[in-house]
This record gives sequence, C-alpha cells and structure tokens, in this order.
Amino acid sequence: MASCIQPTTQHSSSISTPLPAYEGLRSVKPSVKLVVPVVRASQRYQVVAQKKVQKRCQIILTQNVENLGKQGQLFSVKTGYFRNYLFPFGKAKIATKEYIQELKLEEERKEAEIKKIKEEAESTARMLRTIGGITVKRKRGIGRQIFGSVTTQDVADIIRANTQREFDKRIITIPEIREVGEYKAEIKLHSEVTAELRLYVVGN
Repeated sequence: MASCIQPTTQHSSSISTPLPAYEGLRSVKPSVKLVVPVVRASQRYQVVAQKKVQKRCQIILTQNVENLGKQGQLFSVKTGYFRNYLFPFGKAKIATKEYIQELKLEEERKEAEIKKIKEEAESTARMLRTIGGITVKRKRGIGRQIFGSVTTQDVADIIRANTQREFDKRIITIPEIREVGEYKAEIKLHSEVTAELRLYVVGN
C-alpha cells in the first residue's frame, strides 16, 4: 500500500543579515553648530497701547478772539478747535508750564503796577483836600454876572500854581459858570479815585 505522504509546508523565519562593516569609515560630526533661538510664547507678540487722544487742551490766546476771550488769557478748549482754527491762524498756542509761569509773573507785575498807580492817585487826592478850595477872579458885570467864563484850563492853572503839579484839563469837571459864587470841581485821578475841590468865583 502506497502511503500518502503529505507535503509539509516550511515557514521561513525572518533572518536579519548584518550590514557589512566597512573599515576606514566612521561617523563625522559637523564642525558648524546651528544655534536656533528659543522664542518664548510671551515674546512672540508685542502689544502697543495707543494713547487716547485728549479731547481738550490748555491754550493761551495770542490775539483777541470773538466769543472766547482776550489776548493773554488762559482757556481750556476742544483739541479740534485749537488744531483747525486757533493754531493755524496764529490766535493761540499750547499753554506749557513754562509759559503759564511766565504769564503768572507778568500778571503779578501788572497788578503791582495798577496798585501803585491807585495808591499814587489816593495820595494826590489827600493832597488836594488839604488845599480846601481855590479862588478864580473875574471881572464882575451887572448883579452876580461875570464877564467871560471859567474853564477847566483855568482850574488846572490855579492848581498848578498852588501845588507845582501838572493836571490835564480833561480830567477836571466843572459846571457852567457865568456868575460869582461857590462851585465844585472834580478831578478824576483814577478810575476809582476822584478828588473834589471847592471853587470860589469872585468879582473884581
């Protein structure tokens, strides 16, 4: 009897074949080192905060401006008004700390000068009060009437003769004088100081 011989299937196992070694060859390290900068996440972006545009600014007028103010005055105005009108036409400039200080010193100087002028006027008024009164002589006519009249220049001349000081006739006020009698003369020495003198008109 013939025997059945079953063919056997052989599974080939995976055999790793070593790579041939070549003498004289070896790994060569690169002579140049590449340095790659490390960028941190916080350094990747830079946020630039823009300053908020100011809506108003401090300015000083260099000219009189209608419906705003006079030269030298300090104001707070809208930035657009300054940039589009006041500055281009030379009507104002930015009020720096240095200029504000300079303006303050100038105002103090002016105030001191105004105070000095007023004090001098008050002193002159006291001096005129010590005179008491002045006398003007005119040729007498019929009754109390006089020939001619008495003018402010007459009063100024008599005051000068008594005080050796000049007074502008335009600051002197007297009523119309056509006859002898007692009158009042006013001398405007300052906007806030007025001196009064008694004026005696007598006939020759």
